[in-house]
Amino acid sequence: MAQFFIVHPDNPQTRLLKQAVQLLNQGSVLAVPTDSSYALVCHLDDKNAADQLRRIRGVDDKHHLTVLCRDLSELANYAKVDNRQFRTIKQATPGPFTFILEATKEVPRRVSHPQRKTIGLRVPAHTVLQELLTLHGAPLLAATLILPGDEWPLNDPEEIRERLEHQVGAVIDAGACSLEPTTVVDMSSDEPEILRQGQGDPARLGLRQSGSL
Repeated sequence: MAQFFIVHPDNPQTRLLKQAVQLLNQGSVLAVPTDSSYALVCHLDDKNAADQLRRIRGVDDKHHLTVLCRDLSELANYAKVDNRQFRTIKQATPGPFTFILEATKEVPRRVSHPQRKTIGLRVPAHTVLQELLTLHGAPLLAATLILPGDEWPLNDPEEIRERLEHQVGAVIDAGACSLEPTTVVDMSSDEPEILRQGQGDPARLGLRQSGSL
């Protein structure tokens, strides 16, 4: 049965987030708020938790999962980023963007794309999630909380709890999030390409919706 942590969106209770971190370290998948929509997260190095996250989402190993980082310096540990890519990412970080980049050896091979060896990376701008990342002391593996058959992400914590009661370890309730997921930008090749238009404005990256500069 999932635990339910009600936290203040701007000043979250540390003791509750520490309990959430304990669940992550024990192998649980959590539902957490972000600066776009709610997301599923788990420990980056826990294979069973990553498999459970994929089962909940109904996706296979070719679906790009995302590594949530606290800041740009941490992101650079998990992705191969050249100076041009770094400058582009910096313009919209933190924020509701997911960048597809070539993964470094710090990313477990089982969570990167099996053929392309890429991974989604992002730095969220959400106080609760940033505090959770800080207390956890490392990035988290994540996926947008869109359940199989649904068109939009879940954003009501009570509904998330009801539908995922026996599949997640906890729901962190910091109020409703946006229904719009992140904007996904593939930066693994020479020219950035927008794979999904979401909440993030491509103009912040100097891009049009077509993905061209």
